[in-house]
Amino acid sequence: MDIDGIFGESRPVNLPTKSAIYVWGYNQRGQTGRKGKEHSLRVPKQLPPELFGCPGGVNSRWLDIACGREHTAAVASDGFLFTWGANDFGQLGDGSEEGRKHPTKVKQLQTEFVKSVSCGAHCTAAVAEPRKNDGTISTSRLWVWGQNQGSNYPRLYWGAFTPDTIIRQVSCGAVHVVALSEDGLVQAWGYNEYGQLGRGCTSEGLQGARVINAYAKFLDEAPELVKINQVSCGEYHTAAISETGEVYTWGLGNMGQLGHCSLQCGDKELLPRRVVALDGIFIKDVACGGVHTCAVTLNGALYAWGGGNVGQLGLGPHTGFFSCLNESEMFLRNIPVLVVASSVLLVACGHSHTLIATRDGRIHGWGYNSYGQAANEKSTYAWYPSPVDWCVGEVRKLSAGGGHSAVLTDACSLKELCEFRLADCVTLSNASKIEDVASRTGSDALARLCEKLREHFLDGGDCCYEDDEICDGKK
Repeated sequence: MDIDGIFGESRPVNLPTKSAIYVWGYNQRGQTGRKGKEHSLRVPKQLPPELFGCPGGVNSRWLDIACGREHTAAVASDGFLFTWGANDFGQLGDGSEEGRKHPTKVKQLQTEFVKSVSCGAHCTAAVAEPRKNDGTISTSRLWVWGQNQGSNYPRLYWGAFTPDTIIRQVSCGAVHVVALSEDGLVQAWGYNEYGQLGRGCTSEGLQGARVINAYAKFLDEAPELVKINQVSCGEYHTAAISETGEVYTWGLGNMGQLGHCSLQCGDKELLPRRVVALDGIFIKDVACGGVHTCAVTLNGALYAWGGGNVGQLGLGPHTGFFSCLNESEMFLRNIPVLVVASSVLLVACGHSHTLIATRDGRIHGWGYNSYGQAANEKSTYAWYPSPVDWCVGEVRKLSAGGGHSAVLTDACSLKELCEFRLADCVTLSNASKIEDVASRTGSDALARLCEKLREHFLDGGDCCYEDDEICDGKK
């Protein structure tokens, strides 16, 4: 019998057999999607399909995941968007300002096939294409909602782009948003008090969208137009990667988060400026946190720079190691430093913590860890890369928010699919048996998950769900 016959499901060729969402960390506003009332949840446990309105036996798949300051959004493979958590500014997209602890489908986007999503501090943006298209509509359009976006419902937004512009990516910061077109143009809007919109000046009040048309590749030459492949918003700064793998940063740089030896305007950089310390290094991925920035090279090396006062750089707590304007006692670094030498596939920066996924399937985190958002260890700060060993499956997406984290994993093989099924039914009473089988069959992630679960609950850890199977096994 084939795999479909065993599991009673059909498998589209271009989609993984199954995928799962794990969310953990700070939960005061319900941003982890848990049924429990705990304010912090250190156990990354899969959000069950029932939370998304899917029967337990249905094969659920996911395309994207994003964490805001206190809300979360996820895109299913059928193109529907789910949101949950805080909603004080309408960032959940349901027209209200009432928060929700359970994932709910964004009804106003049901006519769209959502391809990706980004969460800012209090806003959300999505790239989507119409489910019905007569050929007159661009294939990827931008939808925005929440704080400073003009609506508590998703609204179609062109900004400075023409209606036929194909949107490639969007990224949300604390009070600004940037969108990238398929042609490599970047537009930005929102607040610009620190120059985070890249216009060569600061501004008071809410600013409309404008295309960035000047990138300072060399300080002694006139700024020029550069084709961009990726963008990322930090709290009050922005980063972009050019098609040639060069990193440009702009906005607030008071903690070294821009990666420049010196700044052109006090503690700010008003125009996108190339990070010259990364010359000759091809960067494929960049992520901005609250006051820090990380970049991954084509070969999987990770560089970090910016504020490290709570460990978000992964360089340890040593004073005098960091350099910025000769203030040796400051926990910050304005020059990119190598943190992980190789094997990094994905990076995500939260407000004060960092997550990476490596080629061996492991997840590591560091930074502020009071709610367990950065690492397994029970410590306020994780100063160095530390394991997150509670997830099963091949890591496809990582996201870090204000105080919580999320990962999307896939099962593409029979072995991984079996691991998924076993992970779903682990209890305190059977964890040892499953761990033994997992160890003997090379299912390392499942074995680690069982080990951590046993340690956690035997140590008096709280249950993840009010009706958790672990609780049943513990009684």
